Amino acid sequence: MYWSPHNVIPITRETLEFFLSLDINVNEIYGMSECTGPHTMSFPWKYRLGTVGQEVPGMFTKLDNPDQDGNGEICMAGRHVFMGYLNEEAKTRETFDDDGYLHSGDIGKRDDKGFLSITGRIKELLITAGGENVAPVPIEDTVKLELPVVSNCMLVGDKKKFLSMLITLKTKVDEETMQPKDELTPLAIEWCKSIGCKATTVSELLASPDESFLKAIQDGIDRANAKSVPRAQKIQKWSMLPRDFSIPGGELGPTLKLRRPIVTKMYEKTINKLYED
Repeated sequence: MYWSPHNVIPITRETLEFFLSLDINVNEIYGMSECTGPHTMSFPWKYRLGTVGQEVPGMFTKLDNPDQDGNGEICMAGRHVFMGYLNEEAKTRETFDDDGYLHSGDIGKRDDKGFLSITGRIKELLITAGGENVAPVPIEDTVKLELPVVSNCMLVGDKKKFLSMLITLKTKVDEETMQPKDELTPLAIEWCKSIGCKATTVSELLASPDESFLKAIQDGIDRANAKSVPRAQKIQKWSMLPRDFSIPGGELGPTLKLRRPIVTKMYEKTINKLYED
């Protein structure tokens, strides 16, 4: 996984787990151009799934202004950090703090063994009407872990009184156009069968919502909420979208990064409906 201030290219957990099933560890790296490449690395003998490893010797990290869960802005120091932007003194001063740490703009947290996880970007933070800063990526990842039928999801709630979520289901893809189809994938169909739902397409579920399906989705949301301590970071409402996110559809960028402003505009009516009451 490589994260830079201007472009985020994360490898998905599903991809990592696929390679692990083949007994192949994909060792992730974190860094940016301003620190001449790697800052933290994973190694075969020092590895934890879903993290970008630990600092390379001689490099230092601090998490600035951490929240209750330990998520803070990743700041870096060491001989690998650049001296500043050429002929751009003002921009250089904005990038470094008084202690000489380079501010990345990325949000991260450490686990009990010192492994660093990237949990979002400062620009992606949602600020609720109550002033709570919420990093959407960890919450979205938790929902996808709890609900294997969910392909993509997007947390919404900026300047709102509570958080809501847009979700899409795993569907087949047209091999020529790469557009998502209406038909659920075999794994999604199996999941539906396991909860007593006979639907095989998204349109079926939207036209005639199955009670067992709705309950299973809500149960998954509840399990995800149980992992969030602050009440302001819990999902209060959700809505299922008619198609999955994709590059041709415009919801995802070339690196499969979620284009949040575009999705917000595309589904403005759906989002507004969640907050009508």
